[in-house]
Amino acid sequence: MTFTRRSALAAAVAVTLASSIPSFAANKPLTIGFSQVGAESEWRTANTASIKDAAKKDGVTLKFADAQQKQENQVKAIRSFIAQKVDVIAFSPVVESGWETVLREAQAAKIPVILTDRAVNVADKSLYVTFIGSDFVLEGRHAGEWLVAQAAKNPGKKYNIVELQGTVGSAPAIDRKAGFADAIKGNPALTIVRSQTGDFTRAKGKEVMEAFLKAQGKNIDVLYAHNDDMAIGAIQAIEEAGLKPGKDILIVSIDGVKGAFEAMMAGKLNVTIECNPLLGPQLMQAARDVVAGKPVPKRITTVEGIFPAEMAAKEFPNRRY
Repeated sequence: MTFTRRSALAAAVAVTLASSIPSFAANKPLTIGFSQVGAESEWRTANTASIKDAAKKDGVTLKFADAQQKQENQVKAIRSFIAQKVDVIAFSPVVESGWETVLREAQAAKIPVILTDRAVNVADKSLYVTFIGSDFVLEGRHAGEWLVAQAAKNPGKKYNIVELQGTVGSAPAIDRKAGFADAIKGNPALTIVRSQTGDFTRAKGKEVMEAFLKAQGKNIDVLYAHNDDMAIGAIQAIEEAGLKPGKDILIVSIDGVKGAFEAMMAGKLNVTIECNPLLGPQLMQAARDVVAGKPVPKRITTVEGIFPAEMAAKEFPNRRY
């Protein structure tokens, strides 16, 4: 079984923009209002840098707002972008639900909305033009499949799994949990014994892992973390408990940031599932296509890979985030 398999680019059917969206001259300077979740992780920092760098390179005026992981801050930012009459609004939603009202306001103002990294749960899909990002369910499934393969090497052994979930209500937390659960479903060797949010942060990941260790003692065989930062925080907690991360406790995480590769090279993390944060160029191209009235796919999926520890040293020099 190979773990270098990459997802194919989405072959979504192109959708024609609603006639209510105004068309723009090709040479008109483009203004994008972008609301970011926050700066909670290495991944998010790289994502923000990619968007800012791509905007600068393309001559796009970027109005950037950091929501500090609060939905109310994003709603305020989107309303501010509407008032400023930007050409396109883009945002990475803190959570999936609760966006209908403000997105209708953007639609009424004839400002197209692009989702990046995270999706929203709305009945009316016309409230946004396209979603650019990863398949979070597939990421979780890849993590589970890797663990299933490892368990198959040790028939008869039972694995107690603790799970560090991402921010409650966020698309990656919901989907990565679902994908992982689906992959290990029906395997009697694999059991999730505890699951709690670590809010995608290193500090919270450490704190929750400490609680897991206190509750479970040494009866933890696997940690599944919804992102690398939580896994790295948990590694510190495991070491402080006198255990060896990557050996006494297998560690499976998602994102593929440099910190995870460093942990793998040190033998402290076993596998990371890539979630590519470098969405800036795709966002700029989609925004230009949208304002030009060109058809764009409703779903644009990024290309990603799976990196077990044995690949870390070879791949590390290629990492850009």
